[in-house]
Amino acid sequence: MCTSLVLTTQNTYAGRNLDLESGFGERVVVTPRNFPLRFRKMPALETHQAIIGMACVAEGYPLYAEGVNEAGVYLAGLNFPGSAHYPPERGPEQALAPYELIPYLLGACETAAQAAEQLARIPLLGIPFRPELPLAPLHWHLADRHGAFVAEPLADGVKVYPDPVGVLTNNPPFPFHQANLCQYRGLSPAQPDNTLAPGLELPPFGQGMGAVGLPGDWSPASRYIRAAFCMAHSVCAPDEAHSVSQFFHLLDTVAMPAGAVVTPEEKCDITRYACCVNTDTGTYYYKTYDNCALTAVALTEERRAGGRLLEFPLSTRLRIAWQEG
Repeated sequence: MCTSLVLTTQNTYAGRNLDLESGFGERVVVTPRNFPLRFRKMPALETHQAIIGMACVAEGYPLYAEGVNEAGVYLAGLNFPGSAHYPPERGPEQALAPYELIPYLLGACETAAQAAEQLARIPLLGIPFRPELPLAPLHWHLADRHGAFVAEPLADGVKVYPDPVGVLTNNPPFPFHQANLCQYRGLSPAQPDNTLAPGLELPPFGQGMGAVGLPGDWSPASRYIRAAFCMAHSVCAPDEAHSVSQFFHLLDTVAMPAGAVVTPEEKCDITRYACCVNTDTGTYYYKTYDNCALTAVALTEERRAGGRLLEFPLSTRLRIAWQEG
């Protein structure tokens, strides 16, 4: 389970919580412009947009969970079990495997709208990275400074939806989450009026009562509503420090502490990492479950222009700044 957000202040920031019961060898990976990207059924991209994001590198190939390219396009894959549908490998001459989608679109596209058009046009086929590795059932959050989209591979094809809220979680499919917002239209960050019985003295006994009814559990539908509410009423100064800080506070509202969500295999789903990328500069910020201090990796011109993958192991040990004096 995961949650992805897109927030615009002075710049556009995009990122996600990745919620899993175990790691996948993740690290921050930069794919520079001149690192050849090869695909099963599509022409190779010998040169392309540079990409930064969280990935596992397998057999020299970056398997991205999410990333941003140097043009400012963000794309993240989120778990979509029971709904994601990939046709068998036999299919059209030109198609993409699900694990190829992020490298291909971020490598080839300069805008989210261009990537959305490609998503609606290029088939996704059920081709695993290796036969022994099952396909991850995913849907995708796509955005740039001009807007956001959601793409879902369903039995009748890939559906691409505009995303006016800037939030994606997991099941059910995206139209449900949009319709479900209507049930919570009365929520407010302000204190509520007494519409129950205006003739009675019913003073509020604490702040925040305008949001009574806001879901507090970790189901995808509840996380969607909670994140949408917090995003809609987000207030922060537009500079980098305040924007990044606010973004992580928004992600914290839907983060999973160990023990709150237990899988059928009796493992704890936790927010293994949370990330925020300034899509205008390519600066990638993250924190991990055991290290809540922020670490940043810059997409510098030197890193963009190279020809080999750059891997940055995660900073996972808790860092504490001891106050002197």
